[in-house]
Amino acid sequence: MTRRIALSVLALITVLLVLAVVPLGLLMTEREKTSFREQSAAMARSIASAAEEHLSDHRSEAPARHLLAEARRRGDCATVYDSFGTAILSVPCASVSSGGASRLVASVLAHPQPRTIEDGQRLTIVVPIGDDSDAKGVAVLSRSTDALNDRIMVLWGWSALIGFGGLGAAVAVAVWLARWVSRPLRVVDVAARRLGEGALDARVPDAGGPPEVRRLAATFNTMAGRTEALVHGHRAVVADVSHQLRTPLTALRLRLDLLAADADGETAAELSSAQGEIARLSRLVDGLLAVARAEHTVPRPVSVRVDEVVAERVAAWEPVAGERRIELLADCRTGLTASAGAGDLEQVLDNLIANALGAIHEGGRVRIEGTAHGDTVRLSLVDNGPGMSATARATAFRRFGNPQARGTGLGLAIVHRLVTANGGTAELDETPGGGLTARLTLPAARRGRDRGADPNSAPHSGDR
Repeated sequence: MTRRIALSVLALITVLLVLAVVPLGLLMTEREKTSFREQSAAMARSIASAAEEHLSDHRSEAPARHLLAEARRRGDCATVYDSFGTAILSVPCASVSSGGASRLVASVLAHPQPRTIEDGQRLTIVVPIGDDSDAKGVAVLSRSTDALNDRIMVLWGWSALIGFGGLGAAVAVAVWLARWVSRPLRVVDVAARRLGEGALDARVPDAGGPPEVRRLAATFNTMAGRTEALVHGHRAVVADVSHQLRTPLTALRLRLDLLAADADGETAAELSSAQGEIARLSRLVDGLLAVARAEHTVPRPVSVRVDEVVAERVAAWEPVAGERRIELLADCRTGLTASAGAGDLEQVLDNLIANALGAIHEGGRVRIEGTAHGDTVRLSLVDNGPGMSATARATAFRRFGNPQARGTGLGLAIVHRLVTANGGTAELDETPGGGLTARLTLPAARRGRDRGADPNSAPHSGDR
């Protein structure tokens, strides 16, 4: 952003300088040339006027000689010709050939009109002496244009110096302006990234900048403060609810256990059924609290070795799969690394594996595949069980979204919340040939991150 702002301002000022300096330089150049011509023409007329007094009135030629002497001191060439084309007064110039001068003098005597000739190095002014209808002679003044060219070069040099000086000042102003605008925006960007990664205490310091950026920083701080208060408030509610619900459930279970120990017959059967309902209610409360914690937790991503986590969870669930005569396999690329909250991937895999093992029959198969695609990591858990209908798949990630769920109906909701909170996606598809395939995508880990936690989560209850 800094570069774009600086280049934009610099380009604008460069265009303005070019539009201002170049026309001004051209105008000043033309004025210098016009002034040089007019000054030369005035000097030629002065010589012609002095020579006219000598040729027409037969006065002394001293004034004319004096003007020619001044021309010599300036480095100019001047010659006075009479009506026959004979040079009577002269300050010779090697650059003007006698043949060319004779033809020019003859032409002006024939048609008495002032002539101006420029050949790039010299300016020659030819002025008739006397009336235009009856020329008594011709005055020729030839001046070198070196002095004019030097003045024009100096003029353009100063113009270029002013232009480059203005351009340098423009660069300094553009860079200062770009930094003044972009520096506080970078601070806001860093704070927003930290907040998105789970640092709820991220705030934007007073970084200055334009009033709009300062208002943006103040609004961000207000938003971050409210978000932190809401998350901490929800965590406190979850903790309070967990304590308040588990305590009476535990007490009720103990009472039923004591009553069941002394009961017999139909009473014992009823108490056993009540104990089963209490256990189901406990699992339901645990599931709801797990969903609440997942929904109100902002993960702080770390680098997670996906292949290692998959191998560990497969090893943890292998006894359960073996007891049910279900084949549990893993096919994950070595070195596959994703960015996720510490322990989140373990919890996701536990819920998916428990869901699959609880749904398929004896002799079934569950396979976990892991691959890398660009800047994402893709995980697929494929089973050959009964699968789910399209309607059930569309609502499976909601709380109690699947009315045919064998467990609490909350496992897939937890999976969806944890995956999306880490910037990924979760989908359910049919397995070719029958079954269900859970497809997950997670952001690939950025280079240089260290893994923040070892996977050691316990299995969770199934969902289907």
